[in-house]
Amino acid sequence: YDPTIASDLEAMLNSHAFSPLLLKRAAALRQTILAQGLTKYNLAGGEPTITAPAGRRLILVPGQVEDDAAVIHGGGAIRSNLALLRAVRTAEPDAFLIYKPHPDIEAGFRQGRIPKREVDGLADLVVTQTPITALFAIVDAVHCLTSLAGFEALLRGRPVTVWGQPFYAGWGLTRDRHACERRTQKLSLAELIAGALILYPTYVHPISKLYCSPEALITALHEMQNRK
Repeated sequence: YDPTIASDLEAMLNSHAFSPLLLKRAAALRQTILAQGLTKYNLAGGEPTITAPAGRRLILVPGQVEDDAAVIHGGGAIRSNLALLRAVRTAEPDAFLIYKPHPDIEAGFRQGRIPKREVDGLADLVVTQTPITALFAIVDAVHCLTSLAGFEALLRGRPVTVWGQPFYAGWGLTRDRHACERRTQKLSLAELIAGALILYPTYVHPISKLYCSPEALITALHEMQNRK
């Protein structure tokens, strides 16, 4: 979350030789995530009804918790949701901007709410109580600061413009407003997935409490959802 210094993940993505077998596994993992509709929050909600004028590009702008370390350290000159919306509106004056507040902000738990009078002059639509996967399916592109939503949008084949420096930026897969010069490799999406979801993390199974693979964790999450 702090791009001012190199991380272990960044070093791995810069230097690892990804085998064909690992890349095949990464591609299969991506398809499983998409098929099951998994996201960071896995929130339920209705499908959005969005009516936009014909010919206008639909752009999703996910909000973030403003006192989160990823925003403080990785957001660069932009440190607020309002500043992000202003930057995107300036960059995309003719687009139909859809702003989705962060779930923790919607719930009133964290810092980052934009006053209605401010957001009304920038976003064409504010969407709440809607799973972000439903929005990925209908927008033309995503603009974000450091949000994991940008990575999730990449998994779903959406163009992503990044205004900060999250772990998934700088590898040739995103349009970067602030490049990280240390990130010299051009990665495929499968390579990014292999590094970020398979090689780097340590997973603990929610039932057995033992270390497990990402595939085993996804299976467990799916089973837990079906029991609800």
